[in-house]
Order: sequence, then C-alpha cells, then structure tokens
Amino acid sequence: MRDLTCFIVDDEPLAVRMLENYVERTPGIRCTASFTDPQEALDALDREPVDLLFLDIQMPELDGLELSRSVPAATRVIFTTAFKEYAFDSYEVNAIDFLLKPIRYQKFQKAVEKAQQWFERPATSEPEAESMFIRQDSMLRQIDFLRILYVCGMKDYVNIYLEGEKRPLVTHLTMKAVEAQLPPHRFMRVHRSYIVALDKIRAVDRNLCIYIGEEVIRVTEGYREGFEKYLEGKMP
Repeated sequence: MRDLTCFIVDDEPLAVRMLENYVERTPGIRCTASFTDPQEALDALDREPVDLLFLDIQMPELDGLELSRSVPAATRVIFTTAFKEYAFDSYEVNAIDFLLKPIRYQKFQKAVEKAQQWFERPATSEPEAESMFIRQDSMLRQIDFLRILYVCGMKDYVNIYLEGEKRPLVTHLTMKAVEAQLPPHRFMRVHRSYIVALDKIRAVDRNLCIYIGEEVIRVTEGYREGFEKYLEGKMP
C-alpha cells in the first residue's frame, strides 16, 4: 500500500504545526506542503495534486468550503475547524471526515484510516453510465454524455456546453461533482475551470491550447502532464 500524500491548509501557524506533527507520527501518510494562505494552496494543487487535503474552513479571502469545491476530483478533503455548525456543509462536498478543534490525535488517526479505506476500495464492475441528470429550475434534465462539448465552472455553478445548442445549460453544481459523474476515459479536466470531451477536440496547438466548439481552452500546468500523455497515446 502506497503512502497517501497530503497538503495542510490553515491560516493559524500553530494549527499547521500540530497537524504536521500528527502526520509525522502516522504511518501511511506524508505531508508534501503546508499553507497558511488558501489561494496559494489552490494554486499548488493545480501544479501538484495530492490525495488528501486537511482544510480549515473559516479563513480570510477564500474559506475552506469554497476552496474544497475547486480541488481535483481525486483529492479528498478532511475539514479541520473550531465551528461544529459547518459539519452539515462538509457532507455536501463529500468530505471524508470533519475534525473539530482542538483535534485529538486519536480522532486524527481515525480520519486518516477512513481516507486510507476510501483509496483502497475496489473498483466496481458496474456498467458505465451514458448520461446524467442536472437540475434546472424545478426540473431534472437528462444529458447524454455524447452531446457534451465541455464544462466550464464558475464558483458554485457550472456551464455545460452541448452540441447543437447555442447557450450552455447552467446548474448549481461544483466542478468536482460534475467530474465525478463523467466517464474519465471520455472526459479530462485540463484547467481548474474546464473539463473537455476528448473526442470533441478539433485541434491542439503547440502552446497546448485546445480548440473545441467555439472556445479555445489553455491546458494549465497542473493538468499538462496528463493531457500530454493522452496526446502521445493518440499519435502514430
């Protein structure tokens, strides 16, 4: 079993040091970076995705709940906060666990064990879905994956661009939630705010700008390696 990698994000340096100490004491997990600035953490996730994020909620400028909606789908979150009223919100964004400060080491250990179990879960053999439902106003609309060109995220909303429709579908969802629904061999996240349908790409220039629909989407640094590997596999 490989070690899980993690970031620690908390605007209180003492809280960061405590969690760093807990990680050092716990087998099967290693901290690759710590941040007191949430925006710096988000930028670092683009460059270096990790398995696990220990994330404070109440922080200046960018709170933990908002940040959690922008992390890569493969990164799981464990919230760390002094405010228990955020517990319900943490389940809305599919957090692995919610640790209430002051955090006891035993509680921290159990949260790490939950994360390890999540990453060790066997892949299911269920048939692949061909569509998903999104909520629009008071209705649920079914979207065929074959019609999706790309998805663009805007905070708590996403725009889903479809073939044959001039205007996008706008729905109250996170990029992380949409990415989890889309088949990974047909769609790829190439930017914090963009997921593209791989078979709908018309062209890619030497700067790794993707031409799709009427949009040009630049592949950002944190997603460059995965996209380049995809291209290599498609070239003769």
